[in-house]
Amino acid sequence: MNCCDNSGARNLYIISVKGFGARLNRLPAAGAGDMVMATVKKGKPELRKKVMPAVIVRQSKPWRRADGIYLYFEDNA
Repeated sequence: MNCCDNSGARNLYIISVKGFGARLNRLPAAGAGDMVMATVKKGKPELRKKVMPAVIVRQSKPWRRADGIYLYFEDNA
């Protein structure tokens, strides 16, 4: 997943989702606005291989808003 802030991280790997209940054999899913725990795969050397919180601000899978429109972005970030 791309990182869209100026922290120096460029690519993130999601390892868990905050507030997601557990169920056997179910993978945690996250969408836009969800907080996740991620590691930095590409970026500044002092940020790499560390677990840090992140918020998903863009998702490429379309989702439906309450007013009926479908919203999606070009990439995940």
